[in-house]
Amino acid sequence: MTGYIDIFLEAASAEKGRSKNTLAAYASDLAMADAALPGGLMHATADAIQDYLAALPDAPSSVARKASCLRSFYKFLMLEKIISQNPTANLELPKRARNLPKLLTTDEIDLLISSAGDIRHAARLRAMIELLYASGLRVSELCELPVTAILGDRLLIHGKGAKERMVPMHAGAQAALKKWMEMRGDNDSKYVFPTCSKTGHITRGGFFKTLKKCAVLSGISPARVTPHVLRHSFASHLLAGGANLRAIQTMLGHEDISTTQIYTHVMPEKLKQTVEAYHPLSEKRINK
Repeated sequence: MTGYIDIFLEAASAEKGRSKNTLAAYASDLAMADAALPGGLMHATADAIQDYLAALPDAPSSVARKASCLRSFYKFLMLEKIISQNPTANLELPKRARNLPKLLTTDEIDLLISSAGDIRHAARLRAMIELLYASGLRVSELCELPVTAILGDRLLIHGKGAKERMVPMHAGAQAALKKWMEMRGDNDSKYVFPTCSKTGHITRGGFFKTLKKCAVLSGISPARVTPHVLRHSFASHLLAGGANLRAIQTMLGHEDISTTQIYTHVMPEKLKQTVEAYHPLSEKRINK
């Protein structure tokens, strides 16, 4: 059975551009299922797979991930004509409990950017915070950003699945990036944020720690400040300001619009304000 798993993983890497972490998770999930299912993965029935997932003690999100992995695996086997029936064709995926994104206010983000000036390598940190909040980059995309990605007032991002997207930068982010690039000088590194680490660029962990220090200086709880929180704040603030959900999906690099729709939690208050301001029977208008 290991052979088919290896072939699937190779295809997921070459054709889908899955990351090393995703491939490792796939390998672990499939090996676990192969050992637990009667007859292994190649002889598993739909009922057996459903029972296997139902018996897992994992959190709903983890079970959903394992179910998704199995569906992808069997779909691949079908496409390669290795099997003639897909036991996960009618699989009922557990519903994932989706927590609303944690956010910072615009004032808090201003504080964070201002406090970057009190940190060693301030110009670099300020540029990184500005880019995260201005363009909604993933932290890995930011840390591994190549110099060739800078195209005037835009960035060409190579995201998940080897997909490219163009994201804009506002004037503040452009200025912060320009200042950092001037201080960076004629560094031979291909990365915008180079270091002497094995990777050649600032690591996610290194940036995470510096961001936490910046939060402390800002008077914001470090527990509330992460690179992903800045990405969430970027999307939510844009949506609250009236941006199109599809445009936000494109900038974030989401493959499915349903992933982006979680940010619509910011809309109820905005809709309430719109109704109060413009509905003909609004109490505010009547009292004018």
